[in-house]
Amino acid sequence: MISDIERIRNIGISAHIDSGKTTLTERILFYTQKIHTIHDVKGKDGVGATMDHMELERERGITITSASTYVEWKDHHINIIDTPGHVDFTIEVERSLRVLDGAVLVLCAVAGVQSQSITVDRQMRRYKVPRIAFVNKCDRSGANPERVARALRDKLGHNSVLLQLPIGLEADFEGVVDLIEMKAIYFRGDNGEIIEEGEIPAEMMERAEAKRADLLDAASLFSDELLEAALEDRATPELIYEAVRRGTLSLDLTPVMMGSAYKNKGVQPLMDAVNHCLPCPTDIPIEAVDLDNDAAPVMLSSDPSAQTVAYAFKLDEGRYGQLTFLRVYQGTLSKGDTVVETRTRKKTKIGRLVRMHADKMEDITAAPAGDIIGLFGIDCHTGDTFVSNGPRLAMTSMYVPDPVISLSVNPVDSKAQDNMSKALNRFTKEDPTFRVTLDPESNETIISGMGELHLEVYVERMRREYSAEVETGAPQVAYREALSRRADFDYVHKKQTGGSGQYAKVVGYFEPLAKGEYEFVSEIRSGRIPTEFIPACDKGFRSSLEKGSLIGFPIVGVRAVLTDGASHAVDSSDMAFRTAARAAFRKTYRAAKPRILEPVMSVSVEGPTEFQGVIYKSLMQRRGNVLGSTEDAGFARVDAEVPLAEMFGYSTDLRSATEGKAEFTMEFAKYSPAPREVTEELMKKYKSKMTEEDEA
Repeated sequence: MISDIERIRNIGISAHIDSGKTTLTERILFYTQKIHTIHDVKGKDGVGATMDHMELERERGITITSASTYVEWKDHHINIIDTPGHVDFTIEVERSLRVLDGAVLVLCAVAGVQSQSITVDRQMRRYKVPRIAFVNKCDRSGANPERVARALRDKLGHNSVLLQLPIGLEADFEGVVDLIEMKAIYFRGDNGEIIEEGEIPAEMMERAEAKRADLLDAASLFSDELLEAALEDRATPELIYEAVRRGTLSLDLTPVMMGSAYKNKGVQPLMDAVNHCLPCPTDIPIEAVDLDNDAAPVMLSSDPSAQTVAYAFKLDEGRYGQLTFLRVYQGTLSKGDTVVETRTRKKTKIGRLVRMHADKMEDITAAPAGDIIGLFGIDCHTGDTFVSNGPRLAMTSMYVPDPVISLSVNPVDSKAQDNMSKALNRFTKEDPTFRVTLDPESNETIISGMGELHLEVYVERMRREYSAEVETGAPQVAYREALSRRADFDYVHKKQTGGSGQYAKVVGYFEPLAKGEYEFVSEIRSGRIPTEFIPACDKGFRSSLEKGSLIGFPIVGVRAVLTDGASHAVDSSDMAFRTAARAAFRKTYRAAKPRILEPVMSVSVEGPTEFQGVIYKSLMQRRGNVLGSTEDAGFARVDAEVPLAEMFGYSTDLRSATEGKAEFTMEFAKYSPAPREVTEELMKKYKSKMTEEDEA
């Protein structure tokens, strides 16, 4: 068990797609002797990167799920989570940042600050995570780490400060100048494992001194002692590191490191900076709420002897059952302890505790405050809190964005149906952004997620991991039918079959209802229809609304007014009046000039101001009605109302049109009349479908 909490670092590695996160993690594992051979992300050698342990990840060369590992570096214990870069798997970044104390923001030395860099930075700010920027790929053509540092300042609003300068760039990149120690560092050996320190090249000395002066100016704002020492030209590396650390922890400073993970350069100094600059668990104030005391806030401590408080931030179904990833915030979680899940108040005895290394694990007996571990044998959900005896405390939950795209899935046979159900139960438990619903009208299973790739991966996992063969298709849009004008009815239902027959007469009118789906009004006077039969008329009218004759969807916005009628002393009954009401509506419906209503969504699109025109165009092309827009700090938000039928595939089109820099949210707003061409097309499809069913 880790004894010194101040030597624990919990960090995440986050970045835009293909910035080199997983490659960087692979080098960290190699230099900390966690692995003994370096493998490529794309799996050219048939193995693939250690942290991309899922077969799909190795095939596609992308990270799909966040993977956890731990390393030891210069007497520090570092828990590392490698997160996906694709926005479709944003929940993996959210759940990781929720439990991490610090982060490394990886940026490409050529592309600089990209769309997902902006998203990840927004997520880091949400959880107030201090970060170091690592400018990767300095060996690539067009690399310019200083330009990237300026972009950090201009585009993301960071107070970025260089801790290093590159020695050479592109094909000539061979090392870095350490501006704190004022020395040159070179990386030799087959895998950059041999570090050589030397004098700064003479041609770089003047520039290095200028950049060091900038570093001292920025860091001295956080340390009076460093300010005095800098004025007297006696600033020591220890004073500089302490000041940089203070600025980083307050989120007022972002240290910038650089290197090339693929070419094995600059990784070891980055690990040193993690130890020097990023927080230990005691540096971050942690707040929980007391569920037994009106959710009153409670500050947690990192005392290993206090009440245990642990937070489940990720679930994974493995060959040994459910593996729950936990962050211990207070106390000590030990094998054999009894803990309470505060949401359900369910007691559980701790069985197997493990420390994770990608898909491998090491059994442990206890985990102190500040540690991140895995636990078997607990049935829970993402975001649950576990406590030992004492107050019923709970951690605040992570931010879960709403799904933006849906797909229908249908099993090909009964075996696939069972397997699909198991898969969907597991996926919804693991991933809060993955939702499953059943469309009551079409009886289709609808899966919803953050993007087309997100759903594509889950469909593929159903097939591979559960042998659930499914067919996919766009879900049916929930259209409605409605009246457009008043129509009178006068209908007699008369049936004689020997003995008592059926007789009912109903008179009145139907008219559009401005608000609500249905309203029944009885204006019967003088007992023309006995009181006991009035509810039957209501039921008859209501049942007629379940399926319209235009396209077979429910009818809404109807006021049915009963003004007159007649009954028979023997032949009238509830059934007769219900039948009369249904027939009256069916006969009168076309006279009320029915129309089709389509669901309209309230859509909000956010992206850089430079793409505002593109966003407008993308919404107008989908029959969108733009309501307004706002601009703030280089970002624009466009609000519009767009028919749901036009929103399928919008996620992919928007990202393509804005270089992946814009994202959107949508929610149901209202029903509006569909245009004539849409109405005609829907009616044509419905007529064709009914003809096929009749022939069958």
